[in-house]
Amino acid sequence: MNMRKMILLLTLTGSLLTSGAALAWSANKIKREVAEATKVFQEEVNGADVFLDTAAGYLVFPRVIKVGLGFGAETGEGALMVGGEVEDYYRTTAGSFGLQAGAQAKSVVIAFMTPESLDKFRNSSGWKAGVDGSVALIDLGVGKTIDTDNIKDPVVGFIFGSKGLMYNLTLEGSKFTKLDKSEEE
Repeated sequence: MNMRKMILLLTLTGSLLTSGAALAWSANKIKREVAEATKVFQEEVNGADVFLDTAAGYLVFPRVIKVGLGFGAETGEGALMVGGEVEDYYRTTAGSFGLQAGAQAKSVVIAFMTPESLDKFRNSSGWKAGVDGSVALIDLGVGKTIDTDNIKDPVVGFIFGSKGLMYNLTLEGSKFTKLDKSEEE
């Protein structure tokens, strides 16, 4: 892709990410996508179902999209699951600067392993990874197993299904904000 097309793509994507139309969300759509992403996570990672059952709660973002050319932006919508049920809906956003060009889509699961870490997240007005809480990123490929005996961190993150031209396995600086019910379509 030539530079002119890349700039046009990034400009259009940036406009969409910040427009009201792109920020409108549907609880039913997110709920369906969260269920599907959770199923894929459980199929790809041995022990994922037991791990999620052990967590006090967990966030699932079925599709987080990142675009960048020097400056980058990413966003996605998901749900907080507690006791296997949707508790609330959330949006994640992040910005970055540096050597980057392209687009990427990934799925993210963040597990709160203690009631205290879940409460801290729920009581925040905009929880930011690396600032309000540290997220231990677990690197697991397809067919690997989660060993709950070795994971002792209060907040654990998984990134999977990464597709695209960028590769950035980090949640550092990502902000998670509860979606207002009045925004729902």
